[in-house]
Amino acid sequence: MTDPRQHSPAAERNRQPILEVLQRVLPARGSALEIASGTGQHAVHFAAGLPGWTWQPSDLQADALASIGAWCARADVGAPPTNLRPPLRLDVMAPDWPVPEPVDAIFCANMLHIAPWPTCAALMRGAAQYLAAHGMLITYGPYLVDGVATAPGNLAFDESLRARNPAWGIRRLADVTYEAARVGLRLREQIAMPANNLMLVFERTGQAQQQAHSGPA
Repeated sequence: MTDPRQHSPAAERNRQPILEVLQRVLPARGSALEIASGTGQHAVHFAAGLPGWTWQPSDLQADALASIGAWCARADVGAPPTNLRPPLRLDVMAPDWPVPEPVDAIFCANMLHIAPWPTCAALMRGAAQYLAAHGMLITYGPYLVDGVATAPGNLAFDESLRARNPAWGIRRLADVTYEAARVGLRLREQIAMPANNLMLVFERTGQAQQQAHSGPA
């Protein structure tokens, strides 16, 4: 039988640096929803490294869901972490997500630059709706930062993305934080990561709590 697990060398390289940030910024216990989990390598690693957290991976693509499910069932860390849930089919652009109760954290890596720009606003609206009152949205990936020279590698990556799909491309940090602020999410921390990436930690404000009760705009 063919192993449906996909393997991303980048996910293999960045999973530990990301986990170390998550271990620092997250409390000891909680529930997390991972958006666009991709291969599933991150989900297995983070669930194992955050034993006090329930980790819910998700994706829209059928092949990704199959890969995530296979990684969850055949984790290379030994027995699959008991705090790792089966993958959930989730469309970020949908007005309602299949999330039965608020979560303490939403994590999203490397999605915004390989999706049309409206996906950013949809992610922020969903976070405002489904995060618990004390919850955090944490994103990872490359960003263009005003006033800071962009690394040549990121410039070349951005050019290649736009050649593949004109709707793709590395996003300006200022634009992302603006979309977050529109629904009451405040950028609390910006963390430099290897390979010219950033982790952004957003937290809810009172406006976001109101947004959660009223539903997405």
